[in-house]
Amino acid sequence: MPEVRLNVVTGDWVIIATERAKRPEDFSHKKEKKEVPQYVETCPFCPGNENQTPDETFRINDGHGNWMVRSVPNKFSALSPGGEIIKSKIDFKQYISGVGLHEVIIETPEHNKTTALLPPSHIEKVLFAYKDRQLAFYNDERVEHVIIFKNHGAGAGTSLEHPHSQIVGTPVFPGQVMMRLGEAIRNYYYVNFGECLYCAYLHGEIKDRERIVCENDSFVAFVPYAALSPFHLWIFPKTHNACFALVNEKEISDLAFILKDVLLRLYIGLENPDFNYAVRSLSPRGADSKYFHWYIAIVPRVTQAAGFELGTGMFINTAMPEKSAEFLRNIDTQS
Repeated sequence: MPEVRLNVVTGDWVIIATERAKRPEDFSHKKEKKEVPQYVETCPFCPGNENQTPDETFRINDGHGNWMVRSVPNKFSALSPGGEIIKSKIDFKQYISGVGLHEVIIETPEHNKTTALLPPSHIEKVLFAYKDRQLAFYNDERVEHVIIFKNHGAGAGTSLEHPHSQIVGTPVFPGQVMMRLGEAIRNYYYVNFGECLYCAYLHGEIKDRERIVCENDSFVAFVPYAALSPFHLWIFPKTHNACFALVNEKEISDLAFILKDVLLRLYIGLENPDFNYAVRSLSPRGADSKYFHWYIAIVPRVTQAAGFELGTGMFINTAMPEKSAEFLRNIDTQS
């Protein structure tokens, strides 16, 4: 019989469709193998084509003056970097001027080196770029919230193949983030038990062990009990902190290892699926929040939402979270 599980972090009810459940390996979307070159002459993110992007805002070099990671303003920015915040409200019609920041973080000079194949030492540099740009964005008083995200593959919404992430600073606090924060506050978990809801949830997952994929000193990667979709993964820091940008060097190193580990398991087990990930975090001003706990959400695009999800806001997951975690946990990443 199907189970309807509550995701206590998001507030979503999820139907775990046990009778329609597929084997984990059935979610592998076999793609036509194509040889991706290390350098593409027409790619604006490849070395030597730096003049095709706006002036960079950040870079990390190797020991020979060559860049390893760089960040540039998005040529097709969702928001305007110039101007001031103007608010208007006439009856039910409300708007704020579309002022904000939008940058692209080019993760590597190599056109064909997806994140799963990068060494942890290089992923550390990407994460350090995330931290630097998030702090820089929050220094702009017009920015209310900053989101860091990555789209991998056409099914995840990417238009350029070269490995990259994006960071956007918006003039409003997004409703989805507000809902998660509100869920933690309305739950009264901290008030009643003196512990952040996210921390309590993480401790429960660690105790169960069934849905853990991998962990290290600082982080745990797991498939949530009420995962919204097949192979939906979360990476939680073990130490309570509401702001990603306040991670220390040890945490960046540990995060690089576990992010590579998870993405490599997906790369091998599901044959390089399209995916999105997002860093869910409050600002440094909200870092001491007792209610929120920053984390990374990873969503492989192996299924599509349809009319039921649109009409109810509920999700149908055709993969048992416990089976998904077991499948990923047992993948050999060393061969």
